[in-house]
Amino acid sequence: MRITSWKMQRWTACAIALVSFGVGSMITARLAHINQVMADSNRVFEMHIYHTVPGKVPALESQFRNRQSKLLAKHDLKIVGYWVPEGTPDWDNTFIFILAHSSREEAKKNWDAMRADPDFQELIRENSEPASKLVEKVDVTYMRPTDFSPMK
Repeated sequence: MRITSWKMQRWTACAIALVSFGVGSMITARLAHINQVMADSNRVFEMHIYHTVPGKVPALESQFRNRQSKLLAKHDLKIVGYWVPEGTPDWDNTFIFILAHSSREEAKKNWDAMRADPDFQELIRENSEPASKLVEKVDVTYMRPTDFSPMK
């Protein structure tokens, strides 16, 4: 009976060592991957805040839903999301969207292509007329993710 107990302890010790090695290897591989992603990434996000003519947020939403989103996608401008602030009167006439780019250079290249697109130029002309003006001002900010950000 002593021999069986001794063999069992040996197998248990081997199993624990094997599991510990496996778990340690997975953790090390994950940490190495995180460092590599952070070191190699030039990804940036671009936030647009549209300050609309009072009461024109629904019209701007409709324009993005029906036309502008398709133009952005056509020129590889990747939308993260669209937002309309709620509950704060100072933000009542505001529409926000965020884009993701692999780099600032890629963003510039894609925006230049979109600005040259005749469909985009037509959209700008339509929105420049006083009767159909939707936007008073646009704020654009480029942002880089922090090293602890869940979205990179």
